[in-house]
Amino acid sequence: MIENIALLVNAVLQEGGTAAPAIPNKAAAALAVGLAALGSGYAERGIGAAAVGAIAEDESMFGRGLILTVLPETLVILALVVVFVVPN
Repeated sequence: MIENIALLVNAVLQEGGTAAPAIPNKAAAALAVGLAALGSGYAERGIGAAAVGAIAEDESMFGRGLILTVLPETLVILALVVVFVVPN
């Protein structure tokens, strides 16, 4: 049992070899932007529904609803900025 653990630790730590990243840089960047967009869409789902309901009752709420609906999109914009700013 202990021998198996030692072999597993050696395999995980890759002792004696060069360490390679588990995910390539471009794939990690795409994953980061994709997850940011997914989170943004999930947030906008509830905000958009609430904003439409508020605007239906009071048309003066349009500006506030628009700002609150667009606010989660900043996550995606910031993720794209990070992808382009951070060197490969």
